[in-house]
Amino acid sequence: MAEILAENLSGKDVMGTDGAEIGSLYNITMDISSGTLYNLVIDPAESLRNTDFEYTDQGRLLVPVERVKAVKDHMIVNR
Repeated sequence: MAEILAENLSGKDVMGTDGAEIGSLYNITMDISSGTLYNLVIDPAESLRNTDFEYTDQGRLLVPVERVKAVKDHMIVNR
């Protein structure tokens, strides 16, 4: 995957590989010492139903970065 600046990802819509709207990117978690990315933190879409992703205490989704398949107009992740 090509390099993308984090500032270009903020608020980007996130879609599933099945075309379902998942939500919009809120933040990304990472290990500060190694720079390893862990999870996309997503504000879920109101229409989102039946997901296996974990939720934070604030109701946001945690999507492992390994599930990201493409980043263009939307972020595409494996559901």
